[in-house]
Amino acid sequence: MTQNGVVTAEGRLTDWVSLGVLASFVPRDAVDDAVAAAGKQAKRRDGKLPPHVMVYLIMALALFPDDDYEEAAARLTETLAAWGCWDDSWSVPTSGGITQARARLGAEPMRRLFSEVAAPVADEETTGAFLGPWRLMAIDGFEWDAPDTEENAAAFGYAGKAPGDPDRPAFPKVRVVTISECGSHAAADAEMGGVAGKGAGEQALARRLYRRLDEDWLLLADRNFCNWADWCAAAGTGAALLWRVKAGLRLPLIEALPDGSYVSVVADPKVTGKARGQLIEAARAGEDLDEDKARLVRVIEYEVPDRDGDGKGELICLITTITEWTQAPAALLAQAYHQRWEHEHGNKQIKTYLRGPGRILRSKSPDMVRQEIYGYLLAHWALSALICKAATEAGIDPDRVKFKRTVRIVRRRAADPAAFPP
Repeated sequence: MTQNGVVTAEGRLTDWVSLGVLASFVPRDAVDDAVAAAGKQAKRRDGKLPPHVMVYLIMALALFPDDDYEEAAARLTETLAAWGCWDDSWSVPTSGGITQARARLGAEPMRRLFSEVAAPVADEETTGAFLGPWRLMAIDGFEWDAPDTEENAAAFGYAGKAPGDPDRPAFPKVRVVTISECGSHAAADAEMGGVAGKGAGEQALARRLYRRLDEDWLLLADRNFCNWADWCAAAGTGAALLWRVKAGLRLPLIEALPDGSYVSVVADPKVTGKARGQLIEAARAGEDLDEDKARLVRVIEYEVPDRDGDGKGELICLITTITEWTQAPAALLAQAYHQRWEHEHGNKQIKTYLRGPGRILRSKSPDMVRQEIYGYLLAHWALSALICKAATEAGIDPDRVKFKRTVRIVRRRAADPAAFPP
């Protein structure tokens, strides 16, 4: 059971939490590997801010967005000493020193580190993490305000407006698309880019992620992501898909199934008229389809009752690669699709509870913006992993452990020696 985010089984959540969670779930070996792969090893043995210290400091900055560099570093001094990363003769570095060390490190080691350590964290005992053999995953995006500098404006752009437009928004925006685990909210993969110009949309960023899907995932996606090319790319990895479709998509009936779903065909939009009709008839005859032109899918339709008080319900139409209905009946898939909202909760945890509502990023250059965002993603992933582990051992749903309270505990205990040396 939980009360205000306290886990009761093997122990209280507060017994698990300190800044050591960063080193426990993002271990020193992984940090060193990422730094080395990016070619950013320290050039001096006596440097006060070697790359591995900066990596942990960047993650800690995500935990203390209200603090300046020196204050955040001061909070970490005892923890860094316990990790063997700090010498008693040193003084807390100045803001200028930290700024220079951030620039030396760059964004690439943080990107590589996130790519190496970020992965689903739920196991088979975690409540709400699986549907049969499939791990429930969801894809979606969010935006982040960056400081209004010429460099950031050129790299990321302004939402909906050109840089010279007098009515443009106050800040450039960075778009981040992540694939996260529904059971734990842990982001397992991410891509980021701007909001203006060619290739700036969520779909373009998502295309970079599809080729990295795992075969045991069931990927949930809203209708914004559903199109022929992306469906084929994602399905080609072997992962199972459950995507909502747009209202105008034609889904001809091929075979009605006992659970209320039906088999249909999605086709390349370039295939039209008589050629499209021939593909549909071939599917009804049980013939094999050319997957470059058309693919069989299973369709689940259901209505959500009136939510706006206007007397109208909302028809939800989903398509899935799971064409055998006995593997996942329609009712279970409809329930699973609404786990997609767990991704929205994860985004809220990052943007509201870590960053804080309305706060812009610190960084005035694109490379530092990317570095800072990876710091947030890594810090959120480590906290999500901690919560999932604690909840699973306690036999409860991770949703019942309050993320906001966990962050508060970490911040309160920032000066405690870490339990997990890197």
